[in-house]
Amino acid sequence: MNPLAQAADGLVWYVVFLFSVSLHEAAHAWAARRGGDPTAYLAGQVTLDPRAHMRREPFGMVVLPLFSVLMSGWPIGYASTPYDPRWALAHPRRAAWMSLAGPAANLVLVLVAGGLVRCGLGLGVFAVPDQITGGSVVAATREGVAAAAAFVVSALFTLNLILFLFNLLPLPPLDGAGALPLVLSERAALRYQQLLRQPILAIAGILIAWNAFGPLFRRLFRAAVGLLYPGSF
Repeated sequence: MNPLAQAADGLVWYVVFLFSVSLHEAAHAWAARRGGDPTAYLAGQVTLDPRAHMRREPFGMVVLPLFSVLMSGWPIGYASTPYDPRWALAHPRRAAWMSLAGPAANLVLVLVAGGLVRCGLGLGVFAVPDQITGGSVVAATREGVAAAAAFVVSALFTLNLILFLFNLLPLPPLDGAGALPLVLSERAALRYQQLLRQPILAIAGILIAWNAFGPLFRRLFRAAVGLLYPGSF
């Protein structure tokens, strides 16, 4: 791939990353406000405008993803949504729904991308690729706009599947850990919320998740592709 095409692909990945992470964080902020905590809303986080999330996490939303795109072709980054810890302690189940809102938003985008793939197949614009990768979930039947659309849809599908699955891991500080109070008793949920505030758990959780996610994602990606193209693989 020539450098210009590689730079264009990297830009697409980064734009999809910005949109997907912005929706993820906006969903957290919206759910928190619905649950009685206006902290993120007052901070301007209930928005799809990526600039609000960039201002809060400039390294995780700008520096790190752009650097990783340049180095590997894939964006790696992070963002965050402010909330009142006193509210989370007082309402652990509401805080758990707030945690689930982010991954749920990414799942919606996975389903949207899957729907676009199926529509494109039906219209004859897309085709099942000979070899499926993260950037080639679907192929185009012609060059130009169709090929560009196939790449964007592939990136949308893959990146949001990653965000959905990674954030659902039940390890702090990921959203899956924050959602566990939904299956705990009220007393246990309160104690659990207090436990989650320990910084050492967040560090250990990220290290475990980072090392375990790769093999897990490869299996789940194949399963998702199997659902996208039933009977093809």
